[in-house]
Amino acid sequence: MAAEPKRQAQKRGAGEAEAAPERIDAARLSGALRRGTVKKNVAAIHIGGKLTLLQRKLSNVLLLNAYDTLLSQNVHAIDARTLCLMIGYNSNDIDSLRDALRGLAETVAEWDMLDEKGRQEWGVSALLAHARLRDGVCDYAYSPALAEKLHDPRVFALINLDIQRRFTSGHGLALYENCYRFVRTGSTGWWPLEVFRRLMGVDDSAYYRSFKHLNAKVIKPAVEEVNRSSNILIAPEFKRVGRSVTELRFVIRENPQLAMLDIDDGQAVRSQPVYERLRAQGVSDRLARQWIAEHGAEAVAEKLDWVAGKEGVRSPVGYLRAALDAGWEGAPVPPAAPKPAPAPSPAARAAAEARAAKAAEAEAETDLRAARRAARVARFEAVAEAARRRNPTQRDADRRLMLGQLDGELEREDFRRHGWESALNARAIFAFWEEMQPDIFEALPKPVPE
Repeated sequence: MAAEPKRQAQKRGAGEAEAAPERIDAARLSGALRRGTVKKNVAAIHIGGKLTLLQRKLSNVLLLNAYDTLLSQNVHAIDARTLCLMIGYNSNDIDSLRDALRGLAETVAEWDMLDEKGRQEWGVSALLAHARLRDGVCDYAYSPALAEKLHDPRVFALINLDIQRRFTSGHGLALYENCYRFVRTGSTGWWPLEVFRRLMGVDDSAYYRSFKHLNAKVIKPAVEEVNRSSNILIAPEFKRVGRSVTELRFVIRENPQLAMLDIDDGQAVRSQPVYERLRAQGVSDRLARQWIAEHGAEAVAEKLDWVAGKEGVRSPVGYLRAALDAGWEGAPVPPAAPKPAPAPSPAARAAAEARAAKAAEAEAETDLRAARRAARVARFEAVAEAARRRNPTQRDADRRLMLGQLDGELEREDFRRHGWESALNARAIFAFWEEMQPDIFEALPKPVPE
């Protein structure tokens, strides 16, 4: 029987720290990096899983940095220190970063999809055409064919980089990327085992030809990490022929702990002037963040200016939505409004009012969750600052004392992994520090009741 692959196949990426990654200060970032989410084309997500954890995180950040100019620039650049910060790489070992970049240049991306005319298209390309570190700057390029596929807006998933940084295994992050885009449909659909092995990067391992080994060493640990570290919950289901498992799929739902797990979600977006302009126009918090994430702050600001210059616009939000979706610029004018419909019946009016009330209720709930999340982020930042002011001996004692106050093994394990940023233990952490320093949250807004 083939020997089990080394542990590094499960926890990939040399030099990666087990400690919770440093929170990214949005003020230190610029341009596309402030978004916090990267559009990943379906073809890109389904690159084989033979990337280390460090390489997978690195490829996502490089794509985020280059996305806006993928088709207009051949070479893209990012400050090396910012790059390390974005992937949660807290090491000064530059050799590991070089190895990761070399691995991306040596990894082949293969896509097999329908083109815009419905014709089957197959292609292959290196993930990076070149990468170079010089004077503290990393510059890199994609092949023209791959850049076109990566930029394709028809099908993509928004991968949250704050969530990505919580993963410590390559299999876990690969499974998250391949499942997240199906969250709205609720299931990945059935995958033959050979497809799943390829996605996880173990298709050339004799050891993982055995489903028993695949399930114990890849599926179960990866599912557990996705459920613990991300904004989705997944559960595997298996299809058998006789006694043999031949296919599997993952049932997916949103993680009810999203407000705690994704504690940084939207904060960088809400700090941008364009977000305030959208809210002033009556755009909801959720929709404002979605438009900025999908189209970019500059494009949204440009469309806001364009709509503001139009006269007689009765519904600025609807006009803005159409401008963003259709890409209207300057001279082109949208189609003439249709003739007014006949007056609705009382029943139709009642149904419309009920829908409006339901939408308003949902919007109020979204804003309430946003307020709770903002208050929680502020408290976590106060805790982090208080912990930094303690000396090393005190910090070690504080962690041991906090660990002793947690009842469940799940809670203790999450605290061991993420320390004072453990979202699962938010209430216990806040209570602990409030007892230690009664005035720690005095200057902060009162938390919104759950």
